[in-house]
Amino acid sequence: METASLDLNLLRTFLAVYRSGSFTGAARLLGLSQPTVTTQMRALERQTGRELFERLPRGVAPTPVADELAARIAAPLDELAAVAGPTPPAGTGAEPVHLAGPAELLCTKALPALAPLVAEGVRLRVATGLTDPLLEELRAGRHDLVIATTRPRGRTLQAVALTDEEFVLVAAPVWAERLTGRRGAQGSEARPAAAQGGLDPAVLHGVPLVTYAEDLPIARRYWRHVFGRRLSRTAAVTVPDLRGVLAAVVAGAGFSVLPRYLCQDLLDSGALVALLEPEDPPINTGFLVQRPGASDNPDVARVRALLLRAARDW
Repeated sequence: METASLDLNLLRTFLAVYRSGSFTGAARLLGLSQPTVTTQMRALERQTGRELFERLPRGVAPTPVADELAARIAAPLDELAAVAGPTPPAGTGAEPVHLAGPAELLCTKALPALAPLVAEGVRLRVATGLTDPLLEELRAGRHDLVIATTRPRGRTLQAVALTDEEFVLVAAPVWAERLTGRRGAQGSEARPAAAQGGLDPAVLHGVPLVTYAEDLPIARRYWRHVFGRRLSRTAAVTVPDLRGVLAAVVAGAGFSVLPRYLCQDLLDSGALVALLEPEDPPINTGFLVQRPGASDNPDVARVRALLLRAARDW
């Protein structure tokens, strides 16, 4: 979307609507009347030729085009506002933003990305858990935003794709050497030995499996996608936190299937070996989910926008 020719005042109003979740909230933030805000947004939509907001019974919901535009202009406009003069700190008088999702993704990616907002005064209350219970709690009003590992069904929640996670079959170098007869590469410039050829899953029969849960959800999906067969075995170790699974595998407990974002540094260092690098690895899309309509808390929109922007680099 070309933004160079767009009116700066219209972009400021757009960002206020995006962050507040309603024309009324944006009008309060900007000291304008609601009809003025509505007129400006119609003008911006005419200039862009795209719908930016879906009108709801209560407030508005941004379209994917609006998400893209906000990600492009938020930082420059905030910097311009800082140069122009002091503004009330983000989060002043606002309630905490209740964010929930998988503990691993929240702790390793989301919370570090949100640190600048926290430094500005935004307050966060973070909960972890499995997607289905968290979505039910979102519907019940216990959370403002949920990072979900599956797209919610029905139309009671709004979801936008956040990030793709690739799954990789991994083990410590000691196991990789036993399985392949060669030790994995040490350092980020070489590929692990086992990744250079195929791998018969039968060789893993005697290797302990470390996994997230008894029903082996991630490992079973990997087996179906990569090997085209069903995984029939029990886990040697189950840990309801993938960081614990990672620690056990690095220590030599056995093998597992993990998201690449969680173990890439260890793969690069050689502390962990990818036993296989298929051309078409299993990919799972994570979604950022919220209830329809505008939140009374303007910081919810700030957190949402920053997560969507930061996730491009995850």
